[in-house]
Order: sequence, then structure tokens, then C-alpha cells
Amino acid sequence: MTPLPKAFPFWLSFALPPLALVGIAWGGWTIALLPLSTWWLFTILDAITGHNTANPDPQTPDDALTAYRLVTLAWPPVQFALLVVMLWYVPQAPHLDTGERIALFFGMGVVSGTIGINYSHELMHQKSRLERWLADLLLASVLYSHFRSEHLRVHHIHVGTPRDPVTARYNEGFHRFFPRVLVQCPPSAWRAEAAMLARKGLPWWHRTNPFWRYAALQLGFVALALTLGGWFGLGLFLIQATTAIWQLELVNYIEHYGLTRRHLGGGKYEHVLPRHSWNADQRASNWLLINLQRHSDHHYKPDRRFPVLQTYSSDQAPQLPFGYPLMTMAAMVPPLWKRIMNRRVKVWRRKHYPDIKDWHAYNKALNPV
Repeated sequence: MTPLPKAFPFWLSFALPPLALVGIAWGGWTIALLPLSTWWLFTILDAITGHNTANPDPQTPDDALTAYRLVTLAWPPVQFALLVVMLWYVPQAPHLDTGERIALFFGMGVVSGTIGINYSHELMHQKSRLERWLADLLLASVLYSHFRSEHLRVHHIHVGTPRDPVTARYNEGFHRFFPRVLVQCPPSAWRAEAAMLARKGLPWWHRTNPFWRYAALQLGFVALALTLGGWFGLGLFLIQATTAIWQLELVNYIEHYGLTRRHLGGGKYEHVLPRHSWNADQRASNWLLINLQRHSDHHYKPDRRFPVLQTYSSDQAPQLPFGYPLMTMAAMVPPLWKRIMNRRVKVWRRKHYPDIKDWHAYNKALNPV
């Protein structure tokens, strides 16, 4: 079993629910503690703690990673309990006004998006039925269950190609990217699951289609919100879910912005390599995000658990200048984002694909699928 001190920094996310309870109890300026902690505090900590370029042994067995695995196993009940408390208490709390109630559920969405969906991402990649069920419950709590199918059946297979909706195109601002993926991802995920069933000789309506489970779990959370908080509680729950989805897609946006795989002709593409994802080795934000920023290795070896993900040098993978907290804030301001990132994309292209002179088809996702 992993010594707890080594795994301890990855447990920092469990300091966020108490901050939510402080905001519920006191209201006012304390409500800002959650978003300030996830965005600004960890940006400051990144500046203080610097980079972590050390690579653990990728062959470390699971039984040596118990203290790390418990992070993602313990989080779902904590998030669920916090959501229940908020749905029950906040809509009728006498000391909170409407603006404070909305702000509290915005903060809850920051937590369920930054931590909950991120942990569900780690869990959905595992073979354990328990871990996959926990992933489904976390995603259902933000009404985004199809993300599991889209991520496993579409994104990991087709990343960097026009077939993948969440590979952000060069010069595509986030405010164009976000509505596009909201429209394209659910049918893309559905088609992928239907195709999987068809390969087994089964119809799309077969009971093993995970979309039936997704629908049941999401309806369960809607019913829970109505039961605990009434129609106002349901509205607050939807604010939480929308905020979490926005947080997820901000991360999706920055992870592959402008990075495309070479089209080999006939709709075929080169294999996924570390250079097809932006890498970030900022120490503190990787604690918060359980090494999600070592994204180049995650796509290269998707079955690796987060403690043993590898980081890469700039020769092997393109590097983000800052950690995800600061980069996602920059993505909300497209002119600033393009000023930071477009020149980096151009350097990446000259380095890895000097023979490609016309990038129009790649920029507009016009290559065949």
C-alpha cells in the first residue's frame, strides 16, 4: 500500500466541501471561497510549488496505489451528501437571498465540474464495476451521463480528427466551441453505442444500451432535487449542472486546442501520440486535478491510473504555459487565448509536420472521417 504522505496532496479536494458549508452558514463574501479556491488559490500555488517533472514507475501494481485510489472512491458519497444538504437547506434558508442561493449552487457546480466530473473520468477508465458505477452516478448528478460514452467510444478513438467533436479547432473561440459540442456530443455518443450494439448483432433499443441507465439515473437526480427543494430547488440544481458542464468543456477545449493527427488518406489517420495533447506539469494544479494535466500520457496509455501517469518534455509533447485553472480562465477571453496559444500551435506544426503547407482542411475539420 502506498504510504499516505505521498498520496496526501491529492486529497486536497476534500477541503472544498467544508468551504461550501461555510458559505451556506454565513452567506455573503464567504460564498466566493469555492471558486476562488479552485481557480486562483491553485494558480498561486502553481507559482509557488513550480513544476513536477518526475515520472513514477508506470508498472506499479494497483495494490501499491490504494491510498491514491481511495481519493476517487471516497469522493462520490461526499459530493452526494453535500448536494443533498444544499438542495434541502439552501432553498429555504432564511438568511440567504436569491442571489446568494444562485451563487452557492454556482460554486457547487464548480466543485462537481472541477472535481466530480474529473474523478468520474478517472473512474470510467477502470475495469471495476464499482468504479464505473460511481462514474455514472457522478455524471448523472450533473445531467451529463452521455459523456462516458462520448469519451470512451468517440474521443479516445478519434481525437485530433474531424470525427471528434471535442477536439477544439484552431482559431475556434470557446464561445463557439461550447454550443457546438453541446449539440454534437449527445448524438455522437448515441451513434457510437448503437454501432457497438450492432457489431454484437443487437438492436439499439436493447437493454444493454447504457443510455437507458443514463436516463434512469438522471431522472432520479431530478426527482431528488424536486423532492428536497421543490421547483426552486430544481432550478438551483440545474444551475449546478450547467456550471459543471461548462467547467468540463472548458477543460476539453484547452486539452487539444489546434492539435490534429496527420490525415493519411482515405479517412485514415496516424496513431495517437503524446504530441496530440497539451501537457502541463504544474505541481499544485495536478494535485487538485489528480494528474489530468498529464494528458499527453493519458491519451497515449488510457488505461494508466492517475498516480503513474507520465509527463513529457517539450520535445515529445506540446506544453501549456500555465496550469488548467489559469488556462481555463484565459479561454473565456478568446482574444487573450488566441494571443497565448495560436503561436504555440504554429510552432508545434512546424516542428512535427513541416511538410504540411496548407492547414485549411485541418483548421475547419474538413478532412474525411
